Amino acid sequence: MLTDSQVDAFITDGFVKVEQAFPREVADAGRAFLWRETGCDPEDPATWTQPVIRLNGYGDEPFRAAAGAPALHEAFDQLVGQDRWVPRKGLGTFPIRFPSSESPGDDGWHIDASFPGDDPTDYFNWRINIHSKGRALLMLFLFSDITAEDAPTRIRVGSHLRLPKALSPFGESGVAMPGLLETYAATADLPQALAIGRAGDVYLCHPFLVHAAQPHRGRTPRFLAQPPLELREPCVLDRLDGVYSPVEQAIRLGLGHSAVAVE
Repeated sequence: MLTDSQVDAFITDGFVKVEQAFPREVADAGRAFLWRETGCDPEDPATWTQPVIRLNGYGDEPFRAAAGAPALHEAFDQLVGQDRWVPRKGLGTFPIRFPSSESPGDDGWHIDASFPGDDPTDYFNWRINIHSKGRALLMLFLFSDITAEDAPTRIRVGSHLRLPKALSPFGESGVAMPGLLETYAATADLPQALAIGRAGDVYLCHPFLVHAAQPHRGRTPRFLAQPPLELREPCVLDRLDGVYSPVEQAIRLGLGHSAVAVE
């Protein structure tokens, strides 16, 4: 599915865009479902009273079909390794962003946590560790066409290579997202990319990629899912056979080690 150059770009840049990973009609059906869940009228902007509405995950048919797209499963094998990831039965969370002059309140730079701390219900204290326990990829499923005006996710290109050295001192127990605020800020010098595209496109991102939301200053509500792809077991950074997945290769590069491609 992915070319060698795309895999190489994933390792160095931290993400790859899979165009039309699932059919537009699946995206259209999913968007119609999500409109109903928001309680808003797609034809009446007066009902769009919040800058963002977050919806939980769903296992209904459009989302099962998107998550199970053959092109994505092949890409998962290429980036994470065969039998190293957990198939999804649906998608979530959905941050639906509406045109608004208000701040969404969730547009800070960060990486997503991947496993719970002492209180599993306290998401802000979920953890991240050097082996990316629990998370193989951050994924962005586009359920609407997204232009630069439609609050696309902002990405700091190559930022994932700066996280391994920051995470390493925390060992297996890892650190909560707020504990890396200085590290996020230190990536401000990197080039920025925007997750724009057509409904049905999917961005597959390294779990350590620094990214952020932004206020919606356009006219068309943005529909996107940002679920994790889960790992069956944490990344291994010292394999005896020296055969590392691209996700692992990037972590090793960030630590200053050499990387060997999966065969």
